[in-house]
Amino acid sequence: MPHPAPYPVRLADEITRQLGQLADHLAQLPAHEAMRTIARVLDPDDGVLGGVNHVVATGSMFAKVQAERGVLPAEVWLALGRASNELNDIALDLDEHRETLRHVSTHPTPTAAKPPAPAPLVVRRRR
Repeated sequence: MPHPAPYPVRLADEITRQLGQLADHLAQLPAHEAMRTIARVLDPDDGVLGGVNHVVATGSMFAKVQAERGVLPAEVWLALGRASNELNDIALDLDEHRETLRHVSTHPTPTAAKPPAPAPLVVRRRR
């Protein structure tokens, strides 16, 4: 029995469409709901980011086998492996903020008489 190849392609297209819808909704959500959604998307275990990383890592393993068989250039396998490693690094960088996102999303800040002062944005990056 042949493998129904079009199904995974349709599934990928549907996921892409739904991610676009999610982004559209996210732009219109109240702050605490947006934070809850972002926290869920970035969850490294059960979120979208973790799922995408899993797909890329699986694709890398597939590409390795195909490269060993001479079907794909080794550069394709290496690029997918690097992409998976980068996504994993991004997830690790974001994981340190997981509890903050979860806390803010479950405890919306009450409307204060005096709005909080904006914090200066400082870029920190560690690897």
